[in-house]
Amino acid sequence: MQTEPLPLVQDIVLIGGGHAHALVLRMWAMDPIPGLRLTLIDPNPIAPYTGMLPGHIAGHYRRDEIMIDLVRLARFAGARLILDRATGIDTATRRIHLANRPPLRFDIASVDIGIGSGLPGLPGFTDHAAAAKPLGDYAQRWEAFLTTAPSSPALTLIGAGIGGVELALASAHRLRMTGRTPRITLLERADSALPNIGPRARATLLNRLAAEGIALRTATTATAIGPDHVILSDGTRLASDFTLSIAGTQPQGWLTETGLSLHDGFLAVGPTLQTSDPAIFAAGDCAHLSHAPRPKAGVYAVRAAPILLHNLRALATGQPLRPFHPQRDYLKLVSLGGKEAVADKFGLRSGGRALWWLKDRIDRAFMAKFDTYPQMPRPLPDPAPLGLIEAMGPKPLCGGCGAKVGPGALAATLATLPKPSRSDVIAGAGDDAAILRHGQGAQVITTDHLRASCADARLMARITAIHAMGDIWAMGAAPQAALVQITLPRLSPALQSDMLAEIMEEAASLFTAEGAAIIGGHSSIGAELTIGFTLTGLTDQPITKGGARPGDALLLTKPLGSGTLMAADMALARLPKDLLGPHVAAAWAAMSRPQGKAARLLAPHAHAMTDITGFGLAGHLLEMMEASATAATIDLAALPLLPGAEALAAQGIASTIAPANHAATAARLTAPDTARTALLFDPQTAGPLLAALPPDQAKATLAALHAIGEPATIIGHVTEGPPHLTAR
Repeated sequence: MQTEPLPLVQDIVLIGGGHAHALVLRMWAMDPIPGLRLTLIDPNPIAPYTGMLPGHIAGHYRRDEIMIDLVRLARFAGARLILDRATGIDTATRRIHLANRPPLRFDIASVDIGIGSGLPGLPGFTDHAAAAKPLGDYAQRWEAFLTTAPSSPALTLIGAGIGGVELALASAHRLRMTGRTPRITLLERADSALPNIGPRARATLLNRLAAEGIALRTATTATAIGPDHVILSDGTRLASDFTLSIAGTQPQGWLTETGLSLHDGFLAVGPTLQTSDPAIFAAGDCAHLSHAPRPKAGVYAVRAAPILLHNLRALATGQPLRPFHPQRDYLKLVSLGGKEAVADKFGLRSGGRALWWLKDRIDRAFMAKFDTYPQMPRPLPDPAPLGLIEAMGPKPLCGGCGAKVGPGALAATLATLPKPSRSDVIAGAGDDAAILRHGQGAQVITTDHLRASCADARLMARITAIHAMGDIWAMGAAPQAALVQITLPRLSPALQSDMLAEIMEEAASLFTAEGAAIIGGHSSIGAELTIGFTLTGLTDQPITKGGARPGDALLLTKPLGSGTLMAADMALARLPKDLLGPHVAAAWAAMSRPQGKAARLLAPHAHAMTDITGFGLAGHLLEMMEASATAATIDLAALPLLPGAEALAAQGIASTIAPANHAATAARLTAPDTARTALLFDPQTAGPLLAALPPDQAKATLAALHAIGEPATIIGHVTEGPPHLTAR
């Protein structure tokens, strides 16, 4: 008996990628509940692990070693990832407000957004200082500072708690390792530093500060910050090349407007981690444990994660919730700059290199949870029909253009179609869009459908609309009208309405911006989300793939590599000494960039134009060469590539359709066997425009594109000869 996928009926939305939520996502992946949709909202594709930040500042850990890749984690958990910042919660309408897109509905929500340590009310702070939290921004600023720091840099750190002392020692160590002589000052408004640690550990840390030459000024505050100085409350002007605040725990301001109960600005939660609204939970530093107040420390977020997961699941399924009982104290392992640490618990102290080894082991064990994920089994019948395993291939089917039928099979089928017999059909299949006679000009028509490559329906609608308009733009036409075809997965009526609204709103905004209108369409229910658009466009003179002339410059408007990055995303791939998430986010941003403005600059000069989509640059460029009876030479080094694409291609990662693309072009291609060559066969969803321009117009057009922010590149030239592509 064939089983159907269960409909999604509730939305559980995690606001923030903090430690508790990261663990919830990982545990959810191991035992999901069908019918519940999990969503993660965070403005960044990665989230730093607090425990390893001082080690990163000191130079002991690379950036990728201290970051949780939220893109990979969300994919592993089967969660929808929305890269945006939450700005509010409307408890009455069950909507989460976002900075850059319309509100998002939820049934159950959880907040784990961390805290800030900035001092926005301090004059000059926003322009001239950094905050230790959010951690990601601080780590990035620190790395930038290291590249420009003078030989004897002055640093001022505001806040002499454990975090401030640890970061002062880490900064001193890193600067000394780069051959610099640091001058570091720690400021503390209280009469003494390190109030939340035992006396023996406190003495060790103060002695280490003195040994490192780090000045400690207590009963002192900063009153203003300049680009190279800090003004103190006693009037002292302190030189400062890098100013950092670790001065406190600042809740995010928008929490005050939610109507939820707060404690000093933090979300007040009870034993079950529920806020004053039972459908909204909170964990981590943004939460105040009303039943058991504790200091802000990552250990409590980690310990709360299993209870939070249980209670989210329990509330969604009508089961009893459990209380969270945090431990009374915890082992504090404070690094001393170099690979040494001091430990404190219940006032007891010990220290040395062995404790650094222990801290390093604990931290690496935590991060290992988000490094390599267990491979989920692919269900197969037993016995399996002959040929089934080969047909399935070694990896999951890609989405977007990676799921297209290969060029060989498609060309064979199209060759059997009869030629158009109507006089008003000027050209049928073969170009980017069919051309119909329309008054004194022409109407072009095309259709495109994409299997979803991510769980964010609004993002997929945007990418698909841009992808479909690519054929219209490539013909030098202006989009006119659109028909929408949508296959939704099985959803409850409320979720179905939400998803339809997301898709239609996003598509309508893009088409309207290009002067086109949605005039109808069709919807259905299926196994997975698929979005398609049939579009018409108008032009006085269509630009076809034919017409390229020897000597023409070949101009590409966007970087390549999106197919490889989407394949890596679906395969949960890893990069050596790098993070996948930011590269996937960059690919989403590239695919989300409309090409209308670029097309309008190219059209008046292009001899031929096409858009690079499912058959890759090699396939679509050879189509242009065949239509123009010319050849082409491209410079592989000049190819613009999305970050991470070449490294992934070197690992052998490729989209589902890439082998078929290679097979269709191999006989007419001369190129070295390199990772860059492999990306010539990479399918591009919402890919770049490729134009053949006369040489006297190419540079001026390129400059005009750069002037409007388009990352266009000249990649080669059209040459004489039979259709052939040479890549060097």
